[in-house]
Amino acid sequence: MAIDAATVRKVARLARIAQPEDGVEQLAKELSGIMSWIEQLAEVDTDGVEPMTSAVHTPLPMRDDVVTEGGGPEVVLSNAPKRAGNFFVVPKVVE
Repeated sequence: MAIDAATVRKVARLARIAQPEDGVEQLAKELSGIMSWIEQLAEVDTDGVEPMTSAVHTPLPMRDDVVTEGGGPEVVLSNAPKRAGNFFVVPKVVE
C-alpha cells in the first residue's frame, strides 16, 4: 500500500500533528515502507500457532482471593491529594 503526500497531510491533520511541508514527502516514503513490511507479515502462515503473551511459557503467580475490609478509610485515603471526610475529592468533569 503506497501512501502519498495527501494522505500524510490528512492523517497529520486528524492526529493534530504539526508536520512541516518540506518533510511530507520523506514521511510518505517512510510510512509506505512500514506498510510494505506489514503486508509482508500478513503473508506469514500462522495456522495452528497458538497466541502467546511471552516467548517463554511461565505460569503467572496466583494469590488467594480473600475478602478484606480494605484497610479502613485512613489507610485508603492516606495518599489522596484531596479528601473531604472519608471521601476522595476529584475535579468536576460534568457541567
